[in-house]
Amino acid sequence: MIFLTNEHVQQVLDMKTCIEAMEDAYRELNEQRAGYRPRIDFYVPHEPHYYRWGTMEGASRKLGVFAIRMKSDMLAWENQNGFMVEDKYCIQRGRYCGLIFLLSTRNAEPLALINDGYLQHMRVGACAGLGTKYLARKDAKILAMIGSGGMARTYAEAIKQVRPIEVMRVFSPTKANRETFAAEMTEKLDIEVVAMDSPEKALKGADIVSLTTDSLVPVIQAEWLEPGMHVNNVRNNEAGPDVLARADVRARLGTSTLFADRSAPEVVTGSDGMFGFIAGSQEEKRKIPASPHHEIDNPNIGTVPEIMAGRWSGRSDDRQITFLNNQGTQGLQFAAVGGAAYNLAKAKGLGHPLPLEWFTQNIRD
Repeated sequence: MIFLTNEHVQQVLDMKTCIEAMEDAYRELNEQRAGYRPRIDFYVPHEPHYYRWGTMEGASRKLGVFAIRMKSDMLAWENQNGFMVEDKYCIQRGRYCGLIFLLSTRNAEPLALINDGYLQHMRVGACAGLGTKYLARKDAKILAMIGSGGMARTYAEAIKQVRPIEVMRVFSPTKANRETFAAEMTEKLDIEVVAMDSPEKALKGADIVSLTTDSLVPVIQAEWLEPGMHVNNVRNNEAGPDVLARADVRARLGTSTLFADRSAPEVVTGSDGMFGFIAGSQEEKRKIPASPHHEIDNPNIGTVPEIMAGRWSGRSDDRQITFLNNQGTQGLQFAAVGGAAYNLAKAKGLGHPLPLEWFTQNIRD
């Protein structure tokens, strides 16, 4: 049993490895050798906002692992530069609590506890890379990035892995952030990265658009989309009904998604569209900015694993606008990428040892 910090994971996990791990996991899913449980949240009111606990689970038979990702957040909803955003923290702003508990499906042994920060960004970026690989035009060279945080960095890295990107344009509401991102990613990816002062300018002439924000409201408009574009999101809120209606092809990562029964008082869709059990009075629940239920949330639309298996064509024309809702297989992603990180770290002798007797016992439940 070991504990892997973000620094341990960063030493062994690069984007190429992440993309390969996820592609293997989706092949397993197609072969019914892997599975997952979608994310479920639990909200508890605490003035002035809410506490949220979230979990998701998945397993890979090839790796012989089961993973549960657990996150503990205080939520704050704020207007920043004209965009309503959701901030998360643990104890104080800038601190976070997220862990992956990895276990063996071969003998039920606890294998590792892993900080989820670095791995979280990498696995989401890797899935955006896979969505781009299977949905974007082969000759896509210009990337528009809306957002300049951690997700924007891994999205850019993953997309550069699967398409011959030559130019990236980035917009985020804070000028200093987008300029810092542009300078950093120019050096890291060895491409031209230009900071733009509006999202519309960033999208003009782009082949691929990636939405990587904390926004609770749409950040692009349908009229900015051009024939042949591919769009990736990170949150359900970032693209409104107009964008989804404009897309010719809409895809998800997986088909299994839990939806809330909106007539049940204790079960509703949370602020970012995930299934949530929400405690509190009706007045307290009204503080949560509810995510709209878009058609993109429909579990019956096509998936990336179906394209990989040849059961669905996805993009069939270079002039089509394609859209990936980067949701739906979170638990499997943590099993695949967490399992890969664990194996690579063990091979290098990385990780803080934890006594196995702390996690096992001789009293049956």
